[in-house]
Amino acid sequence: MKYAIELDRVVWSPGDAFRLDELSLRVPRGSIYGFLGPNGSGKTSTIRLFMGMAKPNSGEIRVLDGSVPRDMPHILARLGYVPERPHVYPHLTVDEALRFHAAFHRQWDPHWADQLVERLGLDPSRKIARMSKGEVGKLLVSLALAQRPELLVLDEPTDGLDPVVRRDVMTTVLDYVSETGATVFISSHLVHELERICDWVGVMDGGSLVAEVPMTVFKNGIKHLRVEPTRPEAFTPTRPARTEPPFVVLDRKPANGVSSYETWVVRGWDDDHASWFADGPERLRDVVDLDLEEGFVELLRSQRSRAPIGPFDKD
Repeated sequence: MKYAIELDRVVWSPGDAFRLDELSLRVPRGSIYGFLGPNGSGKTSTIRLFMGMAKPNSGEIRVLDGSVPRDMPHILARLGYVPERPHVYPHLTVDEALRFHAAFHRQWDPHWADQLVERLGLDPSRKIARMSKGEVGKLLVSLALAQRPELLVLDEPTDGLDPVVRRDVMTTVLDYVSETGATVFISSHLVHELERICDWVGVMDGGSLVAEVPMTVFKNGIKHLRVEPTRPEAFTPTRPARTEPPFVVLDRKPANGVSSYETWVVRGWDDDHASWFADGPERLRDVVDLDLEEGFVELLRSQRSRAPIGPFDKD
């Protein structure tokens, strides 16, 4: 598999408060890669590193087959970027901003830029200082796409935008990807938005990448299992020894006065794994699918607790 972005055992620390510790990340070419994580988890720091805006303490970074930071001029010529914070001059009009950015990009497509402005409903004569946040967001995406990039990096591109603007922006990005086969790396906390458009997902927490899998694997692999005892010793510390399960138990929520079953949060579930319960002291009562946000929350909760789950705990 070929990769648009590769980080190999990257270490970076700006001080004592935060650290990216041996971060390895792979973004397949042609994919739409969703980068999830809570605030302060290291998402923007990771972007700054592979964009050449920060230097790692150790490790290797490659983008579009070029080495970072050595080959950054060639990489940036093929890359479009929408930062978390706007980077346009407020005294310029939309048309002036387009012409200003065009001067820095050899692959700038002026006809495509005009189409983007029209498609996203921007007024070329309007000053940026008088534009709404949604209009500025549309302009930033237009500036990035008008470069005809092979790789599009979006850092919280729709943060704070209303649903209509978010839909317009993301539809435009998806149409461009469909037309060109470009790679998109999108960092966002809007989990449901990424669930709809991404085919790969990476999850950051505390400066570490805790998951990196195809979206279908992430969504289908994390489940809630409702497990009911069939023998009195089933949910006690003295339960009989048995083989470890073929899935990872992230958490076990005990039975209570309302229900007679435990809820297990598991990763790596497959329907064939139900047979593991056949000869044990529990009966699998139900398997509950989780959406991306629920799976994301459960993964972070288990990652942070690191508490012993019981005899079936497994790394």
